[in-house]
Amino acid sequence: MSTQSFEIPAEFRDFADKSVDQARNAFGTFLNGAVKTSEQLRNSASTVQSTLHAAVLKSLDHAKTNADTTFDYAQRVVRAKDVREAFEIQSEFVKTQFAALQAQAKEYGALAQTVAR
Repeated sequence: MSTQSFEIPAEFRDFADKSVDQARNAFGTFLNGAVKTSEQLRNSASTVQSTLHAAVLKSLDHAKTNADTTFDYAQRVVRAKDVREAFEIQSEFVKTQFAALQAQAKEYGALAQTVAR
């Protein structure tokens, strides 16, 4: 039996060799991009996590402040000498709470902007 030798043409080998190199380079580029994206996500997640933690602490602080203010208000109303004084206390309370809520909303807005960056 005679075996015929089959030779791959040089052009085909060159083409295949270049294709493998291009595929290797493309995969390397893809992998580098994936690593960079992963690092950016980790950094973003860290920022989001720390901002979320700050928001939770801020919320607890606001809750305590608002509760203390409300208890102080209730105590002042109970101690009012007449209805007119009770209404004045109520009016003052509403104004101060509205201002406090506006300030708190601004703080939350600033935290949200931190996350968006």
